[in-house]
Amino acid sequence: MIIGAHLSASKGYTHMLEEALAIGANTFQFFTRNPRGGKAKDIDEHDIQSFLDKSKEVHFKTILAHAPYTLNCCSANPDTRRFALETFVDDLKRMEYTPNMLYNFHPGSHVGQGEEVGIKLICDILNQVLFEDMTTTVLLETMAGKGSEMGKTFEELRAIIDGVELGDKMGICLDTCHVSDGGYDIVNHLDAVLEEFDRIIGIDRLKALHLNDSKNPLGAHKDRHEKIGEGYIGTETFEKIVNHKYLKDLPMFLETPNELDGYAKEIALLKSLCK
Repeated sequence: MIIGAHLSASKGYTHMLEEALAIGANTFQFFTRNPRGGKAKDIDEHDIQSFLDKSKEVHFKTILAHAPYTLNCCSANPDTRRFALETFVDDLKRMEYTPNMLYNFHPGSHVGQGEEVGIKLICDILNQVLFEDMTTTVLLETMAGKGSEMGKTFEELRAIIDGVELGDKMGICLDTCHVSDGGYDIVNHLDAVLEEFDRIIGIDRLKALHLNDSKNPLGAHKDRHEKIGEGYIGTETFEKIVNHKYLKDLPMFLETPNELDGYAKEIALLKSLCK
């Protein structure tokens, strides 16, 4: 099982690795910069090399970098789109210091422009920032569908991928809270949801999972994460997820409302559900 949690990057990669090991994890997720935007910290090449060396020693798995929430590729505001472009370029350059990892972003909100325009704007930026020699896989995250949020359906995600010239650099991160809030019934029909994903997008595009319970019922379009087993999704569904043939070997990341000790308990719980 490849399981981790969202950790603070403030003290560097090596510190995150040590924190991950301390909570029983063998991967982790982190924000590339402040989640509300701003300049990223300078790369510490000594820290990066230490992380890479220690990762090999402990057989650490693929890590996932998360773009800031303010990265909105399909905003109606050209300044916001410019920030998204510049952040994307900078982040993907920095990702090459840790080759063959994952970079996840929220597709964004079209803010009244409509889905077609939103898809085109997202593709425009992706076609500017992706490059042939990159080793990073860029992940579109499944979203809950708040307001004009893009990525709420498998069809929208597929349309974005179809508009990307370097489509082999793209994948999907499936968030359990988001897909449930978006109307996909993973509690009662997990197999059917994954079959639909495979038919529309292709299961080979699924590269990572965000494991989050939900404070809201199916189709609420709210996006409020809950601790594992304490929301509308429930422990039984997570047991199915961690053992599912399509999902069990994917890296899984907790984004539940927790501190480190809470993440440690959830990781232990999820490991105990593996058959």
